[in-house]
Amino acid sequence: MGRRHKREAISMDLTPLIDIVFLLLIFFLVTSSFKKEQLALLLKLPKAEQGAGTEKKTEQLTIELSDTDIAVNGKKTTIEALPASFKVEDKTILVNIRIDGDVKYQRLVKVLDLLQLNKLENISLITDKENKQ
Repeated sequence: MGRRHKREAISMDLTPLIDIVFLLLIFFLVTSSFKKEQLALLLKLPKAEQGAGTEKKTEQLTIELSDTDIAVNGKKTTIEALPASFKVEDKTILVNIRIDGDVKYQRLVKVLDLLQLNKLENISLITDKENKQ
């Protein structure tokens, strides 16, 4: 009589697959760079004792102002070309202005005038928190 061979069920070992997935996850976490904001100018922001945090909206305009340069949303521009950056449909868009502490007041007034001419009035001035010791 014939013998019946009992076949063992074939199963796949998932341990190497899980190891590879974890290695890929760790690789992408280590090699990716996390960008906080796209900023073009290195500014020394003025200090303030208290201030309310800004809510992050999906669309906002960030203006950086130094003694010699100006940037809009991380791209350097000139004051003459600035009104072209203000062509937005939503006039209630939040405009964040980061101003270097050494900027002359007249330079800031020019930017604020251009914002007012383009009817952008939702403006916030960005400062660093002052550390009291």
